[in-house]
Amino acid sequence: MKDARIDRRLFLRGIGGVTAGVAAATALSACGTGTSRSGAGSGGKGGKTVVVRDSGGSYGAALQKAIYTPFTQETGISVKVLNLDDAPLLAQIKQGRPQCDLINNSMMSHTKYVAQDALEALDLDRIKSVKSARIPENQITDHAVGSSFYGACMAYRTDAFGGRKPESWADFFDTKAFQGGRSMVSPDGDLPELEFALLADGVPMDKLYPLDVDRAFNALTRLRGDIKKFWDSGPLPGVLLSRQEVTMSTVWDGRIADLQKQGVPVKRQLNGMRRQFQGYAIAKGAANADNAYKLMDFSLRAESQAALAKAFPSNPASAEAYTMLTNEERSQLAGAPEYYDKGFDTDIDWWLKNESAVTKRWLEWARG
Repeated sequence: MKDARIDRRLFLRGIGGVTAGVAAATALSACGTGTSRSGAGSGGKGGKTVVVRDSGGSYGAALQKAIYTPFTQETGISVKVLNLDDAPLLAQIKQGRPQCDLINNSMMSHTKYVAQDALEALDLDRIKSVKSARIPENQITDHAVGSSFYGACMAYRTDAFGGRKPESWADFFDTKAFQGGRSMVSPDGDLPELEFALLADGVPMDKLYPLDVDRAFNALTRLRGDIKKFWDSGPLPGVLLSRQEVTMSTVWDGRIADLQKQGVPVKRQLNGMRRQFQGYAIAKGAANADNAYKLMDFSLRAESQAALAKAFPSNPASAEAYTMLTNEERSQLAGAPEYYDKGFDTDIDWWLKNESAVTKRWLEWARG
């Protein structure tokens, strides 16, 4: 099944293809669920239907269980799901015929959509749960509201270092004190991990941005010979750690619990974790905008985010949601109060301006 975070990376990399998508959109009605425009709009404005775009897979199944079904039970509004890539979706919006009303996507992708004039400006007075759920202020924008995040952090084998454990990215980069191979992400899996290199090189977490690209690549070069593989999918770090091909890897935080359940002797270290948020926005020209507001409001409730966290390893944006989880459930989440200040938020504006150039340089650097 498709991984939600991989799907987000495809969104980050693909919005440039809007022109090609215009032609494709006339023939492509939807992916995954097969939802069509006629089906999406059957309720009409003010009807009892709302169409939401999400990435499907296990994430989509969790959304259905924790959000969509309870929403329908409470409101009588049916939720139709659309799994559609960004180019055709943007093309539809530009034509004034969006197939979906509500868009569940990365906040970085929402920012790109805003640049394409593809999202409605939000009336936050219609989303009461933003305040009651205590969504972080920096995740409340004019066009989108953050609902959850995933964190990139390090995972390490607990049997590799004689009982010692790495505490920082400096330890990750220190292959003398913490011997063994390393794995880091490729641009096909996530944003290049320049921030981790800079933290390892002594840059304070609150002074990371704007990133010193030259300094980051110099630090990465010192580790290059010990990087055994660059991963491009969520399961791969776990495979490498399980096979003992590496003793440490960068990883999406939600993957660690699965590995531990399988008996792999691994732990995560959340110091210096990089957070990237997911959120909701309303498509420009949405046929069922009123219902989109209702579903967004429902989805952002603290109890809804807590229910989703129980069904899928994502971290609620809502600070209130963590109070609705057991200690055991909360301890698995990188967004829990005891962990939150260990990490930092990705600077979306910096990456939007620099991702293309950084990715090109990364590819040249990786080839050696």
